[in-house]
Amino acid sequence: MKKYEHIKQEAYEANMQLPKLGLVLFTFGNVSAADRDLGVFAIKPSGVPYEDLTPEKMVIVDFDGKTVKGKLRPSSDTLTHAVLYKHWEKIGGIVHTHSTYATAWAQAQRDIPIFGTTHADHNTVDIPCAPPMSDDMISGNYEYQTGFQIMNCLQEKGLAYEEMEMILVGNHAPFSWGKNAAKAVYNSAVLETIAQMALLTEQINKNTPKLKDALIKKHYERKHGPDSYYGQ
Repeated sequence: MKKYEHIKQEAYEANMQLPKLGLVLFTFGNVSAADRDLGVFAIKPSGVPYEDLTPEKMVIVDFDGKTVKGKLRPSSDTLTHAVLYKHWEKIGGIVHTHSTYATAWAQAQRDIPIFGTTHADHNTVDIPCAPPMSDDMISGNYEYQTGFQIMNCLQEKGLAYEEMEMILVGNHAPFSWGKNAAKAVYNSAVLETIAQMALLTEQINKNTPKLKDALIKKHYERKHGPDSYYGQ
């Protein structure tokens, strides 16, 4: 149906950015693009190599995770996307990758400290790592529960999804989101770069202090406008 073509194209173009940016290996990642008015999102099909993707192969799914249109099986992470779209009404795109540096921090179960102004241009606090999932959640619907794992972490840390648009899932890998799929990809690339910089910083000086609050505020407000600072 023609009414889905715009998000299929958006999801396709965003997915194709992942290998170009070095954020995925083989099929280790996915992007989705939502249409709030239609109550659906387009997502990469499971197991399809990026070189074989086309807009037509994108799968249309509703916010309950049910396939609406598509001949292929949607990404195994579809239910995580569905949960986030259903509960976070201001996002229009989601990215999940297993990019090397961000995933390493996730496997180490560590927040990424705010060491420098590159980080401060995008966030005013450490990038959070959600605690590993409980056994009860693991034994249930794992992908579905991952969405709540992400939301619970932000809530516990007092962070709003509109401001913190990226997270690490402990023992797993990163997720990012944004107003559309392109912004979600941008956030995914930023997260990977910040993760790499933070690792190198700690290797050079394991006692590196966090960035001064005055510099954090200056850089964030310069990029996002006055009064945009959301504190630590």
